[in-house]
Amino acid sequence: MVFSLKRRQQDINVFKEETLDVLIIGGGITGAGAALQASASGLKTGLVEMQDFAEGTSSRSTKLVHGGLRYLKQFDVEVVADTVQERAVVQGIAPHIPKADPMILPVYDEPNATFSMFSLKVAMDLYDQLASVTGTTYANYTLTKEEVLERVPQLNSEGLLGAGVYLDYRNNDARLVIENIKRAAEDGGHMVSRMKVVKILHDDEGKASGAEVEDLLTGDTIRINARVVMNTTGPWSDTIRQMDDKIDAIPQMRPTKGVHLVVDNKKLFVPQPIYFDTGKQDGRMVFVIPREEKTYFGTTDTDYKGDFLNPTVEQDDVDYLLDIVNARYPSAHITIDDIESSWAGLRPLIATNGGSDYNGQSTKQITDDSFESVLSIVEQYQQGKVERYEVADVLKNVESANSETETNPSTLSRGSSLEVDEDGLITVAGGKITDYRKMALGAVQAVIDILEKDFGQSYDLIDSAQYPVSGGDLDPHNVDEETEALTQAGMEKGLTESEAAYLANLYGSNTPAVYALLDEVEQIKGLTMADTISLHYAMREEMALTPSDFLIRRTNHMLFMRDTLDIIIEPVISEMARYHDWSDDTRTHYTTELEKAIAESDLKPLKGDVS
Repeated sequence: MVFSLKRRQQDINVFKEETLDVLIIGGGITGAGAALQASASGLKTGLVEMQDFAEGTSSRSTKLVHGGLRYLKQFDVEVVADTVQERAVVQGIAPHIPKADPMILPVYDEPNATFSMFSLKVAMDLYDQLASVTGTTYANYTLTKEEVLERVPQLNSEGLLGAGVYLDYRNNDARLVIENIKRAAEDGGHMVSRMKVVKILHDDEGKASGAEVEDLLTGDTIRINARVVMNTTGPWSDTIRQMDDKIDAIPQMRPTKGVHLVVDNKKLFVPQPIYFDTGKQDGRMVFVIPREEKTYFGTTDTDYKGDFLNPTVEQDDVDYLLDIVNARYPSAHITIDDIESSWAGLRPLIATNGGSDYNGQSTKQITDDSFESVLSIVEQYQQGKVERYEVADVLKNVESANSETETNPSTLSRGSSLEVDEDGLITVAGGKITDYRKMALGAVQAVIDILEKDFGQSYDLIDSAQYPVSGGDLDPHNVDEETEALTQAGMEKGLTESEAAYLANLYGSNTPAVYALLDEVEQIKGLTMADTISLHYAMREEMALTPSDFLIRRTNHMLFMRDTLDIIIEPVISEMARYHDWSDDTRTHYTTELEKAIAESDLKPLKGDVS
């Protein structure tokens, strides 16, 4: 398969000449997942994204396939149950992306703590049951204060009671998006980035029938005809609905901003991900996560009303996170000058907290006694000893010990909603990256229902829980062994062990296709051979159209390999300019775009470096 600039023009020609079964607006994780399922099920599928794939929310997450243990304290049991089960599905269909990485949750003796040692253990036991890992090597366990400090010597010992350790997974969010997009394209879908919707089209009966779009690369405007239109634009969901003049769209989104900061692991070393209360009694928790040879921490989770296209890290965000991290790691003494890179992203939260499928029962914390009752009744239900309504009775009668207000954005559920407006426009919004496949499943099923009801077309949905994304054709039970074999194959072709391992973990079962480029391309001056073939693969097979696409989203070079970024920028730009035959103006434009992104990531405006 070729998924490149040439393929883009072919897909645009299809948009101009044919009627799609479904047009998906939005190329983040939910849209990508829906495109994969629709394309594999035989629907003539199109997807348009006004930026690069994953450029919005889906490349700006905490980069975990997170199980949501904290939601048990908020008592979103259904959220956690769906999430941990779905996480296992994602690991099965994209085994090269989510990687098990158990999380430490320290408990401190301080006011309004999210967990006591008792309630944490109860929550972890319930979590393990929901995740079906009880009795396995991934089962939770507790650590004494002394054991915690032995493992994490920099952690503040004052008030520390102990910790719990439970299963979680690290993730490469942007890679998960592009691998879904590539599989959809391979199955005949038409995936086009940098294509902005400017109008929702309607047929003679007033039903949504496509969109007028602007090609942001050429300035051309075209009409795309489709039998069904799906809105998967995350924070922009209200914008697209309000663009539809056949419906009275009431805003439902309440975006919040999340900020993450990256430092060298020599400054702050953690052996595994850590998750703790902020210590500010504000109802929030913060992650500190090792990645490559860096450590990153976040998130802020504050209401956001600014420019959705360009959320930025502000001084208040930095001050807030540094205050928390330095309090928890008092010997670190991290300052803004230690921050090597950063990112800010939006969470597409639903304002009413009333989304279907994932919201659970409430956002209130509950007492320890109620936790014990819940654990018992769920265990009995899983053993077939009680009925579902008996579980529901327990859920409805829990005792609240709420220390968080409903106006706090940190308490908003990450539930999703699926709505079909009166003109047939489908909007799927909210949710978490972990739940993307399940959200997409419901949306595509709604498309198929409309196609059968209104157009007499019949389709059978694929079993997407068993359908790998691109690069995912590995045995999920032996992914480490298969990745090691791919690494060895790269070493046999002349790559170093670290280069081959990097490529094998990045590309999964597509790694041999990347290695094949060793016989086709010459090493680019200023780049390693591994970076050379990675760049060419990104341009030829992953629709990398700009240097930012490659350095930020096809790889995480800007975020987690900041040390070597500056020396590869010029070689990358020069090779992309040569390959894509850019004009001088185009090259200058993309260079400026990348420089702006790097300056923002480096926090140059906040550091006073305006050169």
